[in-house]
Amino acid sequence: MKEIKAIIQSFMADHVVAALREMPELPGVTVSEVRGFGRGRALDASSEPKDAEIFGVKKVKLEIVVPDELVEKVIEVITRHAHTGNPGDGKIFIAEVSDIVHIRTGGRGKQAI
Repeated sequence: MKEIKAIIQSFMADHVVAALREMPELPGVTVSEVRGFGRGRALDASSEPKDAEIFGVKKVKLEIVVPDELVEKVIEVITRHAHTGNPGDGKIFIAEVSDIVHIRTGGRGKQAI
């Protein structure tokens, strides 16, 4: 099992989530509004910093746990629907998940996804 975390432009979130909803095998997606900055950050010393410069640009974080066989398909859907070709399109992180526990049922592993 893998956890996929994607940080994407907030204005692309509806488009990406709609595409993910079209995947019947996808167990679900957690969507969070976040702020952050990357390499392109710079403060102009001659002016008052804006919120985005202090706290980072508004982004959306998608968190998805999937069986290994779905990882590439999920990555492809996210990249296809989040891509604008401009700086700040985002990043996707993939990490191993050693176990999952479903709180209501107590189920574990793939059955808990």
